[in-house]
Amino acid sequence: MAKLTLTRESILDGSLQASSKALLGPDVKFMTDEERKHAIATMLSVAPQPDRVWVFGFGSLIWNPAFHFVERRTALVHGFHRQFCLWAKAGRGSPQAPGLMLALERGGSCHGVAYRIAPEQVESELEVVWRREMLTGAYRAVWVTAHTPQGIEHAIAFAANHAHERYVRGLDTDETARLLATGSGPLGACCDYLFDTVTHLVDLGIRDKRMEALVERVRACMASATPPTLSD
Repeated sequence: MAKLTLTRESILDGSLQASSKALLGPDVKFMTDEERKHAIATMLSVAPQPDRVWVFGFGSLIWNPAFHFVERRTALVHGFHRQFCLWAKAGRGSPQAPGLMLALERGGSCHGVAYRIAPEQVESELEVVWRREMLTGAYRAVWVTAHTPQGIEHAIAFAANHAHERYVRGLDTDETARLLATGSGPLGACCDYLFDTVTHLVDLGIRDKRMEALVERVRACMASATPPTLSD
């Protein structure tokens, strides 16, 4: 399996989409250029503060945003929590070794990082974000209220799209751990996605006890080489 690095360049030159297409097959629907531009324009049309557009990161955006920004803050969002609830059969997984990806789910709260995009770069940088996060529509973009040390800001975040075929509900902790331990794809091992998320949260002074406990489960699963149990 050809290795791929998630960078601004691989997002914009189509490498990320091409890799996903090769793994997922011709029947998977990808967002078109026209759909993407319309979605971004629609999102910006309801921006609470059009001159202050932020993006909230809760997973890999924390350590690898790949878009240009002019300000970065830790942030707390109420009403959502991070959850492994999307199948990864490309990227950090494959059809043969599927993994799981994080999305925001309703309820609780979520600590992460908020990035402010320069007003003159909002459209071009959201193009990068959409090409990365909204490739197949497994997420839905939402405006959230981000509580930062310097005050409240409004940010774009990516919640799970419950109507999408990649959405999976009802996984218990053991099954989640097994899939994270064994998932692997062009972007690397799925477990590293979890490990990097927790490591960078801790570096920021943020503790997510659920994710830290999941790290221990995944490491134990890897040590015992337990095969995954897949859910339909």
